[in-house]
Amino acid sequence: MLDIKFIRENADIVKEGAKKKRLSVDVDGLLKLDEQRRELLLKVEEKRKTQNDMSGKIATETNSTLKLEYITSMTEVKEALRVEEEELKEIMKSWQMLMVQIPNVPDISVPDGESDADNKEIKNWGEKPTFSFEPKNHIELMERLDMVDFDRGTKVAGFRGYFLKNDGALLSFAVWNYAMDFFLKKGFNPFIVPSLIRRETLMGTGYLPQGEEDLYKTQDGDFLAGTAEVATMGYHMDEILPGADLPKKFLSFSPCFRREAGSHGKDVKGLIRVHEFYKLEQVVLCEANHETSARYHEELNRNTEEFIESLNIPYHTVVNCGGDLGLGQVKKYDIELWVPLEQTYREISSASYFHDFQTRRLNIRYKDHEGKMRYPHSLNSTAIPTPRILVSLVENFQQADCSILIPEVLRPYMGNRSVIKKK
Repeated sequence: MLDIKFIRENADIVKEGAKKKRLSVDVDGLLKLDEQRRELLLKVEEKRKTQNDMSGKIATETNSTLKLEYITSMTEVKEALRVEEEELKEIMKSWQMLMVQIPNVPDISVPDGESDADNKEIKNWGEKPTFSFEPKNHIELMERLDMVDFDRGTKVAGFRGYFLKNDGALLSFAVWNYAMDFFLKKGFNPFIVPSLIRRETLMGTGYLPQGEEDLYKTQDGDFLAGTAEVATMGYHMDEILPGADLPKKFLSFSPCFRREAGSHGKDVKGLIRVHEFYKLEQVVLCEANHETSARYHEELNRNTEEFIESLNIPYHTVVNCGGDLGLGQVKKYDIELWVPLEQTYREISSASYFHDFQTRRLNIRYKDHEGKMRYPHSLNSTAIPTPRILVSLVENFQQADCSILIPEVLRPYMGNRSVIKKK
């Protein structure tokens, strides 16, 4: 959520930011409502002061006639105050609803564009494999090696269901364990966080109200989160942190759930777009400083690039255009891995920074070195998701006999084996 003072003083910038994100928001309507809110709030505060002053007079007045006059006038003030408080309550509801719809302003370096098709490549790494045989996709390879069962997955879990088994399961554990060792060396604190999340936390992180159609909802009105970022950001909700505690760096693990609303018919087969998956997420809270945020943004994205490079999987990094940014994101990078059988790159990680957009909504504050209360800046980046990474790993490292070479860094986590082959 943006500061209303910033919106008042920079209405044109906010409008241009929304336009760049291809979002339709009523900034003028918000400002008009905000003016009504402030005027009515002033009246309410004046009447409350009058009521308090009158209560004092009534309590100390000994003249019964004057006391009766005070009580009568007090009744009139009290009724007028009740009416105005009810009016203010309704205005506040509308004001808050508009406030949570106002998007963050994207960085000037964010390219213009309508969708992910307009994202700009800024880095390309690795040598794409060439095969002396007819390569197979991850579905056929993993089924041949008894690593996955999609048929029974669909039988048990429905559309896009899957079972990872045998070396498929072991390979996932290997990725998780290696990722824990890799990222903890970067100074993160390990967390296992809830996936079952209250609405307030999703509102605070900016996934609601716009993203509700892609979330699973319980009969009690709670939600299943699509990323560990949400619970991690909620950890310090409504708290004041000592400035000396910043930066806070979390490496959070959780199951994740996404309905993939609107994607029916896309990537139906395989592990690219499943409803239930697992993710390690980097989350940072840092001082309220743009340069610091931008530095951590580059650092978090580079962490994941280094992880992918250690696996020797070809990738490229793109900077997301305005139309592919979420409500709260100032800037975002996507890392996409090479998928040989599709001859394309597929997203594996996103790194974003938000300034104080999320912390203001979640009421997370800290005291700076001058003792001033401020909202910290927040950032997040995927460390690694499974099972999606298995798609590129399996396809890039396949051999002519349908075996799969295990990347060297994963071998200690796979019983020091160098290959997955049919038993």
